[in-house]
Amino acid sequence: MIIDRETNNLIALSLAKHYECVYFVDLDTNNYIVFTGNESVSESEYPNSGDDFFEDAKKSAYIFIHPDDQDYMVKLYDKEDMIKHLSEKDVYTIVFRAIVDGKINHMRHTDIMCKDKKHIVCCLENIDEEIKRIEEKERDLRFAKRMARHDELTGVRNSNAYREYVESIELQLKSVEKHTVFAVVMFDINDLKHINDTRGHSFGDETIQRASRMICEIYKHSPIFRIGGDEFTAILIGKDYENRDVLIRKLKEESLLNKRSRSGPVLACGMAIYDHDKDKNFASVYERADKLMYENKKELKSMPTKDSFFNMDKIDTPITDERRRLLDSLFGALYTVAGEGYVYLNDMKYDFSRWSLPLIDDFGLESEYMYHADRIWQEYIHPDDMSVYKDAVDAVLCGDYKLRPILYRAKQKDGTYVFLTTRGFVLSDKEGNPEYFGGIIIRK
Repeated sequence: MIIDRETNNLIALSLAKHYECVYFVDLDTNNYIVFTGNESVSESEYPNSGDDFFEDAKKSAYIFIHPDDQDYMVKLYDKEDMIKHLSEKDVYTIVFRAIVDGKINHMRHTDIMCKDKKHIVCCLENIDEEIKRIEEKERDLRFAKRMARHDELTGVRNSNAYREYVESIELQLKSVEKHTVFAVVMFDINDLKHINDTRGHSFGDETIQRASRMICEIYKHSPIFRIGGDEFTAILIGKDYENRDVLIRKLKEESLLNKRSRSGPVLACGMAIYDHDKDKNFASVYERADKLMYENKKELKSMPTKDSFFNMDKIDTPITDERRRLLDSLFGALYTVAGEGYVYLNDMKYDFSRWSLPLIDDFGLESEYMYHADRIWQEYIHPDDMSVYKDAVDAVLCGDYKLRPILYRAKQKDGTYVFLTTRGFVLSDKEGNPEYFGGIIIRK
């Protein structure tokens, strides 16, 4: 069967519909013909023919090809290099980025050596949609891998990720060259089953989420894992390892505050530090942390929850719910920025105070909420320092709001005295009247 020139053109144009354009190049003369099935492509962009394919292709590269891809595409259009590639393999393909109407498109350039070895066919194919599908599949795969290692409810790492992380630590522990440093903290949410049974699983899920946030906010520089329904683990590294004692105390204080005020999750916790000389594996550190966590859990469960305010029978006008909520809000802000030290805040209108739990625990006070707290606190102050304390309080009550640090001794619940220094402040209402009196007490 003999195929005439018109039939050849029809075949070429039909093939070109799959491509942006197809070049048919004569290697002896460098002359070329262009076939395109894309009606939107103008002759000014892709001429129907030309005298030197290789020179014209190099010129077009600097116009249409992305700057980062120009160098290797210009090299591709070198005649000797192209023939060399095609002598090794009859078909040669490369992907590059082109700039079309100001947008970046991914293109596939395919060179084919004809059987006569005197002609080549160069095809340009827009594969932008193909690249997008590949990228979408890769994103889906990354997401699937991430979800396989992250807890769906809380977003922290799950038990699968925990096992992988422990395996990596075990490899480090077997290395004689590397001295590994880490600590393990175990957490358990108190009374989660009771919460689920009495308030429903949706509330239980919210408790788990709040507990997770509470852990993550304290241990910001370490991996956190949810390894069971109500159990979490943190493996402390870096800054969290260096500040481990401060951080676990902070978490215990927050849990104790939540228990007493019934305002959030109560987390039992225990921490163990890897000992290079004693611990042969990760499990031994984990078991010590787990044991300490259960001891803390028993301690929390045995601790009674107080629902009443101390000294309430001696007050004339009880604080309103709205004012108490405002006091709690201000106290929370003060506690957050205070750092180390005891915190107190007094609503001067109702003479109603809230004191931080570490202060309550160390000095054996009855409750973190108290009416007439200044009178109560005087019972703990060393007799020789009483005048210093009273002068400072009287100055505030008499309108001298320029507070100065004072140094005095106070008796702890074990009967010993410690030196304290107080930095106080007064907050006034919009009329300038004193409304709140508070401060930070620091042990010297």
